[in-house]
Amino acid sequence: MELFMKYPHEVQNELLKDLISKAKNTEFGKRYYFNEINSYEKFRERVPIQKYEDYQPDIERSRKGENNILWPTPIRWFAKSSGTTSAKSKFIPVSQDSLEDCHFAAGKDLLCIYLNNNPQSQFFTGKSLRLGGSKELYQENGTSYGDLSAILIDNMPFWAEFSSTPSNEVSLMHDWEYKMQAIVNETIKEKVTSLAGVPSWMLVLLNNVLETTGKESLFEVWPHLEVYFHGGVSFEPYASQYQKILPKEDFRFYEIYNASEGFFACQDHNDTKDLLLMLDYGIFYEFIPMDKYGSDEEIAIPLSEVEIDKNYAVVITTNAGLWRYKIGDTVRFTNLNPYRIKVSGRTKHHINVFGEELIIENAESALKKVCLVTNCEIIDYTVAPIFMEGKEKGAHEWIVEFKTPPRDFDKFTRHLDLALQEVNSDYEAKRYNNMTLNLPKIHQARKDLFYDWLKKHNKLGGQHKIPRLSNSRTYVEELLGMS
Repeated sequence: MELFMKYPHEVQNELLKDLISKAKNTEFGKRYYFNEINSYEKFRERVPIQKYEDYQPDIERSRKGENNILWPTPIRWFAKSSGTTSAKSKFIPVSQDSLEDCHFAAGKDLLCIYLNNNPQSQFFTGKSLRLGGSKELYQENGTSYGDLSAILIDNMPFWAEFSSTPSNEVSLMHDWEYKMQAIVNETIKEKVTSLAGVPSWMLVLLNNVLETTGKESLFEVWPHLEVYFHGGVSFEPYASQYQKILPKEDFRFYEIYNASEGFFACQDHNDTKDLLLMLDYGIFYEFIPMDKYGSDEEIAIPLSEVEIDKNYAVVITTNAGLWRYKIGDTVRFTNLNPYRIKVSGRTKHHINVFGEELIIENAESALKKVCLVTNCEIIDYTVAPIFMEGKEKGAHEWIVEFKTPPRDFDKFTRHLDLALQEVNSDYEAKRYNNMTLNLPKIHQARKDLFYDWLKKHNKLGGQHKIPRLSNSRTYVEELLGMS
């Protein structure tokens, strides 16, 4: 870590050369003449920036067992992620290289950072409670797909299970309802010293632990608990609830920034809000300034050209065969020596408070379906999260202005919920048996509510639009106040 912090550009340039060299004889490498690329400038000139839709045909071939398409070694695992405009789910390739040199290396580094910052830690005297996803088998050829966490658990060395809870068997259960209670039953008997998982799902689990045990604080269940490693969705909406059930000033929260495509950054000090960008995990980084994103002037720049406090879309090239791939996240740099970032959002309007990754295309598609079923017409709408409160689940709150309202609002709500589940597998997972998300809450907006809101903010005409999806309740609260 000290090496890449001291020589970040040299490390990144060497890594890019290595990736190109390894993949030069793949289909993709031959397609773009990797054997002729000897500099970043040529790489940027030769290889186009691409989205998942561009890679989907090659990925589908890989899922059916074909090799040497995007990466020279066989791809046996695919991390199932939220869908795109043309697919309900994405299947991100995970190579053996990315497992070992990215994901597993990151786990070791994160632990080293934490122990270095907390030398009195008793971390190793107990177990880590990990909350992962389920694993499924793609039946045609035996390649596996599932949540990234499930793939990691399934591929960990056998000795890793001894320091973790629940067991692999319980961790990889498919049915979340049974799985949650099985995790509770198994883990309350263990000496747990750390937690690891997505904040929304983990909060559901921890509330179940307290309900099952009748305790008010998690320290009554696990007195040696000292740290929670979290990532996947923003922690801010959940912070106060975690502080209530973990009421110790010296309890540590460590944030990580990872995705199906790779592990990118982690908190490297006890009490900080920014994350150290990890530069030696087989991932080469580029960044598109958001003020030029999607325009004719769009261009990606290397790490050496970024500036502090400017918003960038992240582009990655990885040791699993993703080349100049837009992951959809935006970041801001808070420091350039070493490189530290904050995740600032997504390149599109979305809601991802509970890990549901609801994008505007999902909402539009679902509304189109439900309008056909309920014979209604919509003028405008906006959506925001209802955050979890205590044991109450989260939900989505919609304000919809109708030209022709539905006769039965309960039917409209049910069908909208089902349509969203059809187009987005992550939303479907969070709605399963109301585990994390309750049924959406729908308000019928008064006539001209959205027009009046735009007028109030001097945004009538031009390119001004109602914010469709937001991770914040700012717009919804203001609109409800104007109703």
